[in-house]
Amino acid sequence: MPRKKDTITLSIPDGTKEQLEEIARRLNIFWGKSPSISGLLVAIAEKTYEVGKPFTFNSTQIGALLQGIRFLNDSGNTGEAQTLSRLLLERGELEAPMRQQVLQTISQPTEAWRVIVEQHLQNQQPFQLLYTNAQGEDLAYTVRYAEVAFEDNRGFYLYIWCDETDDIPNPEYPELIHNRCLRLDRIKTILPMSGHWRHQGLDYLEVYLHFYKGMVKAYEAKAASINKDISNEVIDGVRHVVKKAPHPFWLIRDVMKYAEDCEIVAPESVRSRFKEKLKSLCQHYDI
Repeated sequence: MPRKKDTITLSIPDGTKEQLEEIARRLNIFWGKSPSISGLLVAIAEKTYEVGKPFTFNSTQIGALLQGIRFLNDSGNTGEAQTLSRLLLERGELEAPMRQQVLQTISQPTEAWRVIVEQHLQNQQPFQLLYTNAQGEDLAYTVRYAEVAFEDNRGFYLYIWCDETDDIPNPEYPELIHNRCLRLDRIKTILPMSGHWRHQGLDYLEVYLHFYKGMVKAYEAKAASINKDISNEVIDGVRHVVKKAPHPFWLIRDVMKYAEDCEIVAPESVRSRFKEKLKSLCQHYDI
């Protein structure tokens, strides 16, 4: 028995019928060989197709998706990263520079470099690494130890111990002159080499921290961070933490987040660097 269908009569301006037929043709909705306005209305009612203002992302959502793309690339999920990238390109209404950045995440995933690095780590194989820094300079490193770590919700970074020291003429921390922190997406070449692997790992400073007030209970060590805890105990209501810091940059960023609830006690080089940042911050706010 044929299904009963409702009928409606539409009053539409001149040219609207042709516009509706064009939409039906574009969406491949036909009755026989002709585009079907009735079929188009049914598809809209059943929410098969979107109508009205196109779905887009705002700036906050774009920023979150870009961070997600970088994390997925760094963690090896390049397929998912490329899916998000294409979604941003289709729906993001991006400005030209941002669009170019997203296109680069599709065409130059970092997963290949991470796979190669981790193979060398597993085999304890020294390697030569060609790297482009933030100033656009190409630098070559002889890597004798390396670790990959996740930092500050920004993605994975490659920490290396290298022979070279000339690229840092005035080291802030002379004890760490052989350590470097590199972005995976700036690596240009990795080549295996002969020689010894550095079994003692990265050089590091022991940084002593005191946590106060709410941070006494709230403090949690970051399992994936390079700045690992050596000791962690509460003494007279203050949490005393000692960290291995092969690159204090990230540790100082963490301490800035804790504000007055955390103090760098030692060494003096790290404490002084933090004081310089505080002085600079006060100058910005005329304090």
